[in-house]
Amino acid sequence: MDRPPLSSIRHTVIFGVLNITPDSFSDGGDYLDPKAAIERGLQMEAEGADVIDVGGESSRPGSEPTSLEDEMARVVPVIKGLAQTLKIPISIDTYKPEVAKEAICLGASVINDITALQKPAMAELAGASGCEIILMHMQGNPKTMQVQPTYGDVLHDVMAYLDARIHTAQKYGIAEDRIWIDPGFGFGKNNRHNMELLRRLGEFQTLGKPILVGTSRKSFLGRIIDSNATEHPGVTAGSVAAAVMQGARGARVHDVRLIRDTVAVIDALNES
Repeated sequence: MDRPPLSSIRHTVIFGVLNITPDSFSDGGDYLDPKAAIERGLQMEAEGADVIDVGGESSRPGSEPTSLEDEMARVVPVIKGLAQTLKIPISIDTYKPEVAKEAICLGASVINDITALQKPAMAELAGASGCEIILMHMQGNPKTMQVQPTYGDVLHDVMAYLDARIHTAQKYGIAEDRIWIDPGFGFGKNNRHNMELLRRLGEFQTLGKPILVGTSRKSFLGRIIDSNATEHPGVTAGSVAAAVMQGARGARVHDVRLIRDTVAVIDALNES
């Protein structure tokens, strides 16, 4: 891949979420039709997204794994269509090396792996392709991860895990400037864990990699206002603002225009 790394973008990098699933927690079923999904991707580009993050398997709490065949059938026509029209990069949200490889062949240049290269074949693919890789922390798996998640010290434990995964990525030849880290808000964390990670997010900068946050519409934000975070996008905006002020370089979001406007203020302050 000869595309400049996303971390070279001076403003906060916005990843527009495009779920091609029937059961995602927020927009499940909205974009199962490839035409609708492609239109949504183009709309998010127009709203200011820097990357379109395409996923064909829900990782909401309690979700069942999706078969390789079903995931392929969902994402391939969408990535193929987006690659012909988008001017911005495409990210493939998957932990399956087969899906990532096909997505890269079709034009994706970022791999968003919730298992952080636990499969050696994914690490080999990322190293050989030159793609950027997002390493996320998750305790357990989506089906069971919210059943009493436990940590000694959540910040220390998540940082130690991500540090180890960075070293794995390096071992497989993934370029230093193409590795991102994601603390994994809501992935095996209760409300207290999520808020502690958000409060101390700046400490992740010691790992030396750009930080991506995925707080968008998460239930722990809804509990702050005792309502549904999907219906109150302001809580997502608040969480992203807090993260960016502590050094986050990117945010994975559903409400692209709102978040682009929100972080524009912080970006302007950082440049002044």
